[in-house]
Amino acid sequence: MISVVIPVKDEELSVEPLFEELRGVLDGTGRGWEVVFVDDGSVDGTFARLGRLHDGEPAVTVVRLRRNFGKATALEAGLREATGDIVVTMDGDGQDDPAEIPRLLAKLDEGFDLVSGWKADRRDPLRRRLVSRIFNGVTGRVSGVRLHDMNSGLKAFRADVGRSLRLYGELHRYIPVLAHYHGFRVVELAVNHRPRAHGRSRYGLERYLRGFLDLLTVTFMGRYRYRPLHLFGGLGLVLTGVGLAVLAYLLAVKVAGEAIGHRPLLTLGVLLVVVGMQFLSLGLLSELLTRQHEERMAGGDRAASIVDEILR
Repeated sequence: MISVVIPVKDEELSVEPLFEELRGVLDGTGRGWEVVFVDDGSVDGTFARLGRLHDGEPAVTVVRLRRNFGKATALEAGLREATGDIVVTMDGDGQDDPAEIPRLLAKLDEGFDLVSGWKADRRDPLRRRLVSRIFNGVTGRVSGVRLHDMNSGLKAFRADVGRSLRLYGELHRYIPVLAHYHGFRVVELAVNHRPRAHGRSRYGLERYLRGFLDLLTVTFMGRYRYRPLHLFGGLGLVLTGVGLAVLAYLLAVKVAGEAIGHRPLLTLGVLLVVVGMQFLSLGLLSELLTRQHEERMAGGDRAASIVDEILR
């Protein structure tokens, strides 16, 4: 069973042609399938078109959010409705090619848990391609997950991967990183990318800047969620060690008969020791909280509060 999850916003002219393409591809896989559209606060006729699709095709589910919450939240809502053993995500603007889905599924059959599409020949403006290349390079170095195209909307993964994800903010950009940190096998596959036929892209530079901030969250949660003392304690030990070294030097100077009360180095040494001890204390408190709330995650109440209507 394949679940295709598609977040859309103001894609009135794209959803019907995209679904017709999907129907032909999915019928050819020989597997059961469903398509889950998530209307992320569209203000045009997108929801009306999705409603007509739902009326004519029982395999179509439409989730309508109360307002525009962003792509990450829309994907989260769609994943909650998906019932398939395999989930395929793609953008609703028609640039992702549905014909690539069988290749993604074949890659999963090789033993991988998540296959991320790589838009090797990207059909976007030069500025966006350059920003994306910088973004992917920095993300790979910081996270340790080296993919050419971290932010591709076209992905296929097993249902277990989808259940492990908690998406908000700009975290949809880091689905491969989140899956990797959960121990899943991640690979990428070059896929066809098409020019946009309708509408315009809503991705600007500011969204990439917000994405870099979320990268820090993803990296911290992935590497130190279950061992925060390794981060805060490490910083605390370094600062405390440097501070003690400075104070030891000043002690030697004092024993030699030189006054040290007026030296700024004394203030620096004391400050480093105090701050270092605070980091150590913060690490220990974080360890206590982690042990008590090891699997604390967002519950279903929030998902229910943002969904306005579901057509099953």
